Amino acid sequence: YVTDIGQSTHFEQVFQVAKRADMIPEGVSLEHVPFGLVQGEDGKKFKTRSGDTVKLIDLLDEAVSIAKQDLLKRIAEEGRTETEEFINANSQTVGIAAVKYADLKNNRTTNYRFSYAKMLSLQGNTAPYMLYAFARVQGIYRKAGVDVAELAREGKLAVLFTDEAELALCKHLMRLPAVLGAIEAELKPSILCEYMFELSTKFNQFYERCSVVGAESEELKLSRLALCETTARTLDFCLGLLGIQTVDRI
Repeated sequence: YVTDIGQSTHFEQVFQVAKRADMIPEGVSLEHVPFGLVQGEDGKKFKTRSGDTVKLIDLLDEAVSIAKQDLLKRIAEEGRTETEEFINANSQTVGIAAVKYADLKNNRTTNYRFSYAKMLSLQGNTAPYMLYAFARVQGIYRKAGVDVAELAREGKLAVLFTDEAELALCKHLMRLPAVLGAIEAELKPSILCEYMFELSTKFNQFYERCSVVGAESEELKLSRLALCETTARTLDFCLGLLGIQTVDRI
């Protein structure tokens, strides 16, 4: 049962009554999954200016609108040319992802303050930050022009560690099974969000310290591309668990 935390006592009582009345079938576990309140930036219950409950569709529309404004600004600053189709699709994905991620990244039982500026930022523990890390890998692929997944299937790929950033990234990638187990046990998506934030941070550190396309040897280049590939696949998988789509460019 998923409700706000104010219903916790009610469910504790219901579960106890059901248990004492022997109404719970063998092998069935009754679980209450409470969540905190969404607050405005003033720390009060999140409402419209008129005091009405905020509709989800209005939140999403506003997030998409702001994401589009941010994208148009980046395009202008970078001197890029993008199609209207790309701009609309990208804004839709990023805007909705930002709202979903902002809701799931916090400890499930605590209240949090809703802020478009924070959730749509390209810095920090946000969906755009994760999507940017994924898009960065896609950019590396486009420059490298190598299908490392195919090389791995053919057994022609070896992972080398010449820098501590490579090893740190690899170790973090290997933590995923344990993280998924913790999420299942505690019913807290925030654990997955924290894992992805650390993964994106470690990948960015790796990218800054280790040249990929311009690596010292072809073998090292392929090894680092393999780390990029695994990072991208892991981010795509984790974001998919949260119902968030990835984008190749942002």
